[in-house]
Amino acid sequence: MAETIRFLMCAPDHYDVDYVINPWMEGNIHKSSRDRAVEQWQKLYRVIKDRAIVELVPPQKGWPDMVFTANAGLVLGNNVVLSRFLHKERQGEEPYFKQWFEENGFAVYELPQDLPFEGAGDALFDREGRWLWAGYGFRTELDSHPYLAKWLDIEVLSLRLVDERFYHLDTCFCPLTGGYLLYYPPAFDSYSNRLIELRVPAEKRIAIDEPDAVNFACNAVNINSTIVLNKASDSLKQRLTEIGFEVIETPLTEFLKAGGAAKCLTLRVTEPVLDYVHANEPVESRIIRLEGHLLDAGIMNQALDLVVENGGSFKVLNFNLGIERQSTSSAEVRVSAPSHEIMEDIMTQLIEIGAVAPPQEVCDVNTEVVTQDGVAPDDFYVTTIYPTEVRVNCEWVKVQKQRMDAAIVVEPTPDGLTARCKLLRDLKVGDRVIVGVEGIRNPRKPESREQRNSHQEFAFMSGGVSSERRVELVVEQIAWELRKIRDRGGKVVVTAGPVVIHTGGAQHLSRLIREGYVHVLLGGNAIAVHDIEQAMMGTSLGVDMQRGVPVRGGHRHHLKVINTIRRCGSIAKAVEQGVLTKGVMYECVKNNVPFCLAGSIRDDGPLPDTEMDLIKAQAEYARLLQGAEMILMLSSMLHSIGVGNMTPAGVKMVCVDINPAVVTKLSDRGSVESIGIVTDVGLFLSLLVQQLDKLTSPYHFVPTL
Repeated sequence: MAETIRFLMCAPDHYDVDYVINPWMEGNIHKSSRDRAVEQWQKLYRVIKDRAIVELVPPQKGWPDMVFTANAGLVLGNNVVLSRFLHKERQGEEPYFKQWFEENGFAVYELPQDLPFEGAGDALFDREGRWLWAGYGFRTELDSHPYLAKWLDIEVLSLRLVDERFYHLDTCFCPLTGGYLLYYPPAFDSYSNRLIELRVPAEKRIAIDEPDAVNFACNAVNINSTIVLNKASDSLKQRLTEIGFEVIETPLTEFLKAGGAAKCLTLRVTEPVLDYVHANEPVESRIIRLEGHLLDAGIMNQALDLVVENGGSFKVLNFNLGIERQSTSSAEVRVSAPSHEIMEDIMTQLIEIGAVAPPQEVCDVNTEVVTQDGVAPDDFYVTTIYPTEVRVNCEWVKVQKQRMDAAIVVEPTPDGLTARCKLLRDLKVGDRVIVGVEGIRNPRKPESREQRNSHQEFAFMSGGVSSERRVELVVEQIAWELRKIRDRGGKVVVTAGPVVIHTGGAQHLSRLIREGYVHVLLGGNAIAVHDIEQAMMGTSLGVDMQRGVPVRGGHRHHLKVINTIRRCGSIAKAVEQGVLTKGVMYECVKNNVPFCLAGSIRDDGPLPDTEMDLIKAQAEYARLLQGAEMILMLSSMLHSIGVGNMTPAGVKMVCVDINPAVVTKLSDRGSVESIGIVTDVGLFLSLLVQQLDKLTSPYHFVPTL
């Protein structure tokens, strides 16, 4: 007998399945046999008593789950952290367990009433005593873990449970003597599995399959080299035996109906304290503030779901509901995460939906100095498409040149400190770059109920992908918006691929340029080559555009026109010399519409106007995009993705392609102002020109009788 090991158990005198608080209880209310439960419990009791000391806490009528003593609390040395049960059905057990601990000389620590923690069911010591594995996600809150670290003076490693069948850590996780670990990986999220792999060597990890997991093979009692459990497969028993363990199976089927087995029915009350093991508190908490129409716009749900889905935990500290129809609501939420890295990920996403620190906690941004050209400090803040403000010298400063995937540089000017987005390659030694997420916000204007429910003239705010059934309706809306932008002197940018030419769209795009609807053209070498090929030789990729048939020797046409333009010196000079007399590029030159052709490794020629220096091409794209109100992306995935990354939120974007996957990729960029249209781009441009004709044609009034 291991005289120094003691367990606490509770006889099943009042055990039954009286309610449902976990998936195992569903369908099992009052279906457990009391006699069989007593028989199974007594067998477990004898097995453990033969190998350790077993003490008993008196069962109490009305509390059927008190038999699961693992949830009484968590013991280390002479200290115990008492459980705070999540469900009211078990909260009445707390005073009885507290009484037993106090009568047996333990110092009892009690968590706040509203902070769930379910004892050794969700907290398991490494059997070498080096750290404490602590679960959260269903019954225990992450915010309880810092208390465990502080009161028990031990390092706490937080593991997030994601499978509701394994609602407590001890249902899917069992540290064993010798540093071994018996566990079911699918019960945990990716971060937790990675943490387990970092702490436990591969040769000591015993990952079980689902059949063993649902038989609660991990819900085992480990006493030195003995493992006591409900049931295990032959392969698992063989593996455990090979590494020196004795496996004892004792059926506990009656208790499985309530979601428990061997480990749940016991609490180890002799956990030695190691002098060299001390606490650290990796759990990080921050308070955020949300404002706006939090409920009816779904912002509150979005924020809380975001926290949980990314491995964090939350507590709503304050919620002020707007009492009038137009009133906004506000909330303060404490967000906790098991590591700094996860907290940074969560906070970055919360900032994107408008979360900020409460006024009393708002602080200036943290900055670090660039020490190598083109290299940002570690943990630099990565920008998004949304308008951003940063806290500098206790004032909010708007970030200039907003775009995604950049760093934010704070620099002095004669007018004071400014902040602007800067690409990594443009960073210079001495630049002060913002790191972390403190003092950063994405300000959002609260949207009224009427604004959300109104049928806007141009329904971009419902961003999505339109199928063929809606193309004409969407084109009508786009035409309306194009007309408005042109009439007020706004700016429309088109990024287009050669498919525009191949599908017969060149004449329509040319007309849009000629009539003042397009103010910038962005693309690659190919659209210009094939447009000029069609204008000069009537073909595109060697295919006659009128008859739709290949022309003899047509495969050489594009190289001939490249050679011709190169002889002229540029596209503009070809127009001046009368060599190029029509087409998209002709209209750009004649109507002073600037264009940028970004080269690639596959380009023939290229044309003299094509910028083969990628860095310079990106810079020119960014310059030409400034001030754009709408961008039409016409069958050019790569160029369109680049344009999207350079464009701040608020710019309306239309993505047109015959391939639904391309449209979805381009329109799904986190911006509600984008819409995708799955259709032939030539057809789209034809319909667009027709709709614009309707808007510019004389209005025919038909009097009513």
